[in-house]
Amino acid sequence: MKLATFFERAVAEGRKHDPRSPALIRREMKALAAAYEEMPAKRRRLFDRERLENPYPDSRILFGPPAAEIRSIMAGIDIDVGEIMLADRLRERGRRVDLVLAHHPVGRAYAGFHNVMRMQADIINRLGVPINIAEALLEERMREVERRVMAANHTRAVDAARLLDIPLACLHTPADNCAATYLQRLFGRKRPHTLREIIDLLVGIPEYERAVGNNAPPKIIAGAEDRRAGRIFVDMTGGTEGSVKTLEKLAQAGVGTLVCMHMSDKFLDEVKKQNVNVVVAGHVSSDALGLNLLLDAVCAKERIEVIPCSGFTRVERR
Repeated sequence: MKLATFFERAVAEGRKHDPRSPALIRREMKALAAAYEEMPAKRRRLFDRERLENPYPDSRILFGPPAAEIRSIMAGIDIDVGEIMLADRLRERGRRVDLVLAHHPVGRAYAGFHNVMRMQADIINRLGVPINIAEALLEERMREVERRVMAANHTRAVDAARLLDIPLACLHTPADNCAATYLQRLFGRKRPHTLREIIDLLVGIPEYERAVGNNAPPKIIAGAEDRRAGRIFVDMTGGTEGSVKTLEKLAQAGVGTLVCMHMSDKFLDEVKKQNVNVVVAGHVSSDALGLNLLLDAVCAKERIEVIPCSGFTRVERR
């Protein structure tokens, strides 16, 4: 398929599994379009117009013609100059690589990925936290992440792809949406009673089973195996870790257990104060789950070879 078609399908799949309602996404994009129309011409010229069609600023085609034919994808969790060089080396040895696909954002997608964090306010609002409180708590954290990203040399991989003429794209939130929805539905169906039962469900999933073999298993970091799970919230989308101040509000809203990709010590200290259980499913393994689900959906009707690299293992569920 064409590169543009591949990317459009991936974004559409991300929207299908977005924890926000379709109506809310449409309303936000309509408001952005209206704001764009009111901008002075100079600001409009500099505006990232893809935001008018794609609600995920951390997912972009970073280099390559939209009409490029894609039959083989080298996909990895993290893509930097080394992986671009690896793709070029594979090409030299006769392996077809039409696209290098990163999960984590790079280039301008990394520079703007703090904007996708806005969706976290809507996610925790659906759990019972008032939207005014959710937005206020998130704003400070978004500015913190933006300042951190500002110091990064974020175009290195894109520059390497351009020099070697290798198409490059990244799909972050669309894949994370797939992982979060998959696990939330799994726990909704199976209704695990204890944290041990949550772990058992996770290690029955191929990506997490592989992580066990790599000595990176799902782990309880707050609570104990025999603790009752209560209401489970799968917190795996929305860019990166949100505000630590939201944890008190989530506990008040009735969340008993967080299942997440990773958790900083600052967050861990707070969840212990709030007596909320935490199961860390695993970062790379959760990313791999989301990317596999996304590729399954996007490539369902085409035979596209996927060459896994950089922590990613291909698992097909079709």
